[in-house]
Amino acid sequence: MLEQLQQTLNVYLIPFVIAVPIAILLLLAARREHTPGRSAGPAATPTTAPARILVVDDSAVARAKLRKLFENAGHVVEIAHDGIQALAQLQQGRYAVLVTDLEMPNMNGIELIAAVQANLDTEDLPIVAITGHEELQARVHDCQGLYGIFKKPWNDRELLKRIEALVSLRPSKSTA
Repeated sequence: MLEQLQQTLNVYLIPFVIAVPIAILLLLAARREHTPGRSAGPAATPTTAPARILVVDDSAVARAKLRKLFENAGHVVEIAHDGIQALAQLQQGRYAVLVTDLEMPNMNGIELIAAVQANLDTEDLPIVAITGHEELQARVHDCQGLYGIFKKPWNDRELLKRIEALVSLRPSKSTA
């Protein structure tokens, strides 16, 4: 009788002793994730300043789409029409991420990337390239330090995930 009771306890008690603490930890973790006022990501955190993103593209449509995407995620977006204008804006303030088209007049994206990476003030700036041309996409692989290459039309969700990850690596300061 005592053996049978001990066997029954081993069958039921040991899994119970293991499962209950694990279940409690899982419930606490799930509750913590869904606590009101907690943010879903870095852009929505009320205690941090919104990240400043510089978008460089000669296409008004692409600029508008990127601005809307990033602003809806809680970021401050500034726009440049080409590489020359982007370099001037980079001298005026600090940005969390640079998103640039590769084919633009005056100074293309590849030249802009090289200039940004050669400058001591901006060499650590995360850069994401966007292109609609296969041959430019192949050429940009020669550039070091890129944090992504997206082909037009890009996938909003994938692009935004990449930007969110980069923003967390290099938060922008509130210098304007």
